[in-house]
Amino acid sequence: MKRVALFVLTNLAILVVLGVMTSLLGLNQFLTASGIDLVTLLAFAAVVGFTGSIFSLLISKPMAKWSTGAQVIDQPRNAMEQWLLETVRRHAEKAGIAMPEVAIYEGEPNAFATGAFKNSALVAVSTGLLQSMSREEVEAVLGHEVGHIANGDMVTLTLIQGVMNTFVVFLSRVIGYVVDRLILRNESDSPGIGYWASVIVLDIVLGFLAAIIVAWFSRQREFRADAAAAQLMGSTRPMISALARLGGMEPGELPAQVRNMGIASKPGGFLALFASHPPIEQRIAALQALRI
Repeated sequence: MKRVALFVLTNLAILVVLGVMTSLLGLNQFLTASGIDLVTLLAFAAVVGFTGSIFSLLISKPMAKWSTGAQVIDQPRNAMEQWLLETVRRHAEKAGIAMPEVAIYEGEPNAFATGAFKNSALVAVSTGLLQSMSREEVEAVLGHEVGHIANGDMVTLTLIQGVMNTFVVFLSRVIGYVVDRLILRNESDSPGIGYWASVIVLDIVLGFLAAIIVAWFSRQREFRADAAAAQLMGSTRPMISALARLGGMEPGELPAQVRNMGIASKPGGFLALFASHPPIEQRIAALQALRI
């Protein structure tokens, strides 16, 4: 629950900062003496809604390296690093994308892919995953991450997050205006306390709802990435084996910037609504239903 609260508070902080910036640029002049200018409000909401998510996407790769301590393999130092490079290169060629950077980081079993562009991405794998899985299972995990890149999942999720943020900003201010003018009968030229209180509360409440929708889309991407790994491997068996092994482990925690692109997570109860990954059992069942 603490992670979810931190996410919402961080998102609210971004909205506040961007709100100040757009105020300085004059894009927030949607409240007029004659009412609310919906076109100007929509422009304001889009600027606020997309700026943060696009900026996060553009800096995702350097932030992922910094936050995990991932070391990019430039020149292989051992047979394992050479094998990782060759495996990712083979997957990338089959998937029709440029060779991503490949990195290793210290941590519990997990892996992730990130990057703003399909042909300039990063695939990183933890030491814990390398130590706990067979090479065939690691190869399947790498195929899963290459699948994320080939499917354009980083960009898709960014756009969905931007759209959700736009609706949050737009709806919270429209509802705040209705509360302030029609319910509390504020007749002054400037918005009253009803408007500002409504906007703050609705940014939080709608932010939770938006997070649930974004998480649902993220879970659908995981099924597609699992299927991509099976296609790249020519069989569902290695990915099923990798997922089954992950099901018996505690996956390593990833930074917020790349958590959606990890190979697994284990939320439960109410938090499952905010989970970026489906339950392992559902993912295995979906793979078993494929005919590869």
